[in-house]
Amino acid sequence: MLAQKISIPKEENKTVYSILFIIGLVHLLNDAIQSVVPALFPVLENSMGLTFTQIGLIGFALNATSSLIQPVVGLYTDKRPSPYALPIGLIFSFVGIVGLAIAPTFWLIIISVMFIGIGSATFHPEGSRVAYMAAGNRRGLAQSIYQVGGNSGQALAPLIAAFLLVPFGQFGTIWFTLVAGLGVFLLFYIARWYKMKVSESAAKAVIKKKTVSGNKQLEQKKLVLFSITLLIFLVFARSWFHAGITNFYPFYLIKNYGLSIAESQIYIFIFLGTGAVGTFFGGPLADRFGKRNMILLSMLGSAPLAFLLPYAGPMFSYVLLGVIGFIILSSFSVTVVYAQELVPGRIGLVSGLIVGLAFGMGAVGSVVLGILADWIGLNNTIMFAACLPLIGLLTFLLPTDQKLREMHGE
Repeated sequence: MLAQKISIPKEENKTVYSILFIIGLVHLLNDAIQSVVPALFPVLENSMGLTFTQIGLIGFALNATSSLIQPVVGLYTDKRPSPYALPIGLIFSFVGIVGLAIAPTFWLIIISVMFIGIGSATFHPEGSRVAYMAAGNRRGLAQSIYQVGGNSGQALAPLIAAFLLVPFGQFGTIWFTLVAGLGVFLLFYIARWYKMKVSESAAKAVIKKKTVSGNKQLEQKKLVLFSITLLIFLVFARSWFHAGITNFYPFYLIKNYGLSIAESQIYIFIFLGTGAVGTFFGGPLADRFGKRNMILLSMLGSAPLAFLLPYAGPMFSYVLLGVIGFIILSSFSVTVVYAQELVPGRIGLVSGLIVGLAFGMGAVGSVVLGILADWIGLNNTIMFAACLPLIGLLTFLLPTDQKLREMHGE
């Protein structure tokens, strides 16, 4: 059954910027909390003598927990919207931060980051739904505002390491309980608006639908299944590359160029900071030039620059990382919107799959790259990661934006 095109009242097309900016800010706070973990890696390596494999396992525990639960949360809330799951989720992150600050052993660190992961898993599908509800007819821009908050939070990780964790050590993470507390306060406000919108939606008339032939419907289901699987794989490859840069490139800089921990983190800040800018511009550009085109450009456009990175030297690497971050993360919000339009009516599920499960699969990359670094050497591992954006060639197999509109009768 496909939704028939109907006229929509102007009020339904209105973009609620106040809600978008607040949920974007909370996304920043949530992902800043999550980014404390990789920012802590160099500190833990020195204080606990962890191997690259153990560091990869910590990254896996965080990302797998925060990611694998997301589709389950999204599937549940598609059927039963749960506004107050948002603040409750961030309370889990609060507990995780306290544990991370005082954990004396490797396994207690694992448990603490899993609490942070559960909080993040609860937040992301519902946060994406809030952005969708507040978007009006500007979905690309709305997702960009929401996702740029998260990417900006991730960009804070190297600054956290350089100015908070290096001087104060592991216990310096305790300050992020204040960040979690602010996030919980703001999410209670968002939850009240969300609950009001759910009540309004329930009171509206059911949209008329039209039928299509059984054969055509089966073909469309096969195309949707193939496309969503391929999209997850593309995000998976992007996440492996992201893990290679954020988790292991600092060690490459320290080893090859003799930089300090604080100096190496500036490079990662540049990568993530320009990535946040790219995320913001990616949505509006996709609204104009097409979502599939932006996904293709972000992967293939960054590939040749990624090849140059291991040979660039300490000065030119600043420039390369900035350009790579902008290009490859310009599709961050676009992939979410593309998936939402590929499977309309399943906002939580597809958001959980793209932002969640795909990153959970990418979390495996943290472990694999850590094992590779111990096995074949750090330099070869960075070169392997530099090849991953070439997987973007598979984007040509995705349906065009026009094909998506035709599928859903637009």
